[in-house]
This record gives sequence, structure tokens and C-alpha cells, in this order.
Amino acid sequence: MQTRIPCTVMRGGTSRGLYFLAEDLPTATGLRDQVLLAAMGSPDERQIDGMGGAHPLTSKVAVVGPSSRDDADVDYLFLQVVVDRAEVSDSQNCGNILAGVGPFAIESGLLLAGEDYTDVRIHMVNTGAIAIARIQTPGGVVEYAGEARIDGVPGTAAPVTLEFLDIAGSSCGAMLPTGRVVDEVDGVQVTCIDNGMPVVLLNAADLGATGYESPAELEADEDLKARVEAIRLAVGERMNLGDVSGKTVPKMSLVAPARDGGVICTRTFIPHRVHEAIGVLGAVSVATACLLPGSVPQRVCGLGAAGGASRLQVEHPTGFFTVDVDVDTSGDSLQVKRSALLRTARLLMRGEVMIPAAVWSGQ
Repeated sequence: MQTRIPCTVMRGGTSRGLYFLAEDLPTATGLRDQVLLAAMGSPDERQIDGMGGAHPLTSKVAVVGPSSRDDADVDYLFLQVVVDRAEVSDSQNCGNILAGVGPFAIESGLLLAGEDYTDVRIHMVNTGAIAIARIQTPGGVVEYAGEARIDGVPGTAAPVTLEFLDIAGSSCGAMLPTGRVVDEVDGVQVTCIDNGMPVVLLNAADLGATGYESPAELEADEDLKARVEAIRLAVGERMNLGDVSGKTVPKMSLVAPARDGGVICTRTFIPHRVHEAIGVLGAVSVATACLLPGSVPQRVCGLGAAGGASRLQVEHPTGFFTVDVDVDTSGDSLQVKRSALLRTARLLMRGEVMIPAAVWSGQ
């Protein structure tokens, strides 16, 4: 016998995942994680016995329910199911999967849709921050077709605008968790930042790379990967993240001068595979760092913080990611007033995922 669990498969941004109502999963964390491992087919590099796509970007889960806060409509817990290990991590947010939370909440009856659009206030449980997603709902129905295009996804779709409130330091306790704009680790200068996602930025040239390599080329460079990981492990404590050897944060982003019209070029380790694009909140952190005078990416791209709103295009392996950042430079330090960006999402399938009965019963 198998246990049937209601489940929705959605593309959110450049990721794909399983979306569940919180009430349909076990409340005990250990049992819940075993259920999700079985649903995805982990641990197995092909995830052949589950719904995962054999890559971190397609082995993601959103758990959504009524909000525990008065200032939000829904709670959203993001869980990264590791492909080749029996591990489920809640150590980070995911802004791509976030793009599907609003449509899923409306489709699931957690809130009523407006006549033209619906603003969904989402409590991101992983970090406690709030995001506002504007979903197109003409006639009170979620619209997935549209003219918005994002790099890394074929075709066009309806726009999902995401605005983030108070995300600076949401994981590390401060936007600059080490208290410095630049740190030196293993002879390499790095900038550690958390404006929604803990990210360590390194000049690709300092590691003997160009910053324009393909993800496959970077993943094949064992010496480079080992050095990047050594730096990541060394800065974990400094960023108030503790021992990060078993965590999916911080992300490691190699930066190089832009060459396709953006402000900076990125190659991001997430942390052990290289992203085919760049994560939503990772892009926000990178864009913010470009405005920090003296930071590693600022020295690479040559931008300076003039205050006010900026629209920054962050280059990645499959195109651009556009981030709107509004900063205040009137005080002693840079303060982020607003971060916003555009994503798309699509409902792919609704039904039931089958879990072995022995797993569901905790055996």
C-alpha cells in the first residue's frame, strides 16, 4: 500500500518544485523530511524513484498554509531536498519557488483573488521576512499566460512582481555579517553580504578563473571547487551561520566585469553545483553589494552608491536578472529601503504524490 498526499507541481522562476498545504504533511519535522525525501526520490543522483529532477533547482519544496502573523496572508516554508544525500534543509529562502506561492495559495483556496490582480503578503518562515507578490487574476482567476520574459525560462508568461520588505540581514543578523565590507580568506579578498540571501562574492580572477566559464566547466574544475568550498567553510562562522559544512548557505558567487550590457557578470555555486542562472535573493544580494563602496563587486563593476532607486542587471550564464534596489546613503552606512524584481510562474500539475506506507507510518 501507498499513502496519497495532495501535491501541486509548479515552476517558480527558474526552479521547479512540489507545493504542499501544510495540513497535508506530518507536523513532526523528522517524519516530514522522510516523506519529502521519498516524494523526491532522494538520496539518488537520478532521483529515479521520485518526482525530483536530479538537480538542486528541481528538488525543491514549498510548504504553504494560513499565516501565523497578522501582517501576512500565508506562511511559506522553503525546503531544499538534497539530491544525493538523505537531507532536507530549511537554512535558506528561495525566491524562485516564492514566485509560485501566490498562485498556489489562490488555487488552493487559502485566499480569494481580486478582479484584476491580487497582492499576496507572504511570510517567509525560513527567515521571518515578508514578501509581497502581485499575481495577475483577471476575473478572479490566476492568469499564467502573458508577455513577461525571464532569462533561463523558454517563452513568456504572466508577470509575478516580488517586493521584499526588511530582508537585510534576515539570515545572518546584519547585511554585512562580518562587520566589514571586505574580508581576506586564504589570501583572497571577499565581500560577505546578506540582503535576503547570504552570499560571498569573489573576484573570479583572484581564483584563476575568467568568470565567463560555463557551469559545466566550473563544475569540472576540482581544484577551483575545492578552494571555493574551503573559503565557504572558513567564512561560515564569521557570517554567524555556524558550521556550514552541511548547509546550503552561504552561496559563493564569482564576479567578473560585465560583457553583455549588465553591471556585473556572475557564476554562482549553490553551493556545490553551479547555478544555470542565479537565485532571486542571491541576485538581490549581489546587486546590493555592487553599490557598496570598496566591496569586491563594486571594485569590479565600478558602480557607486548615489542614493535613491537603481535598476541593476546582473549577468548570469543564461542571460540577465534585473533587480530594483532603493538605497539610502545619507547616514554612515548604506541602508536598503526596497528591493523588487520580476518573476513568472506556471502551474504544471495537480494531483497526489505517492509515498510508501512504511515511510508515512514512520517505519
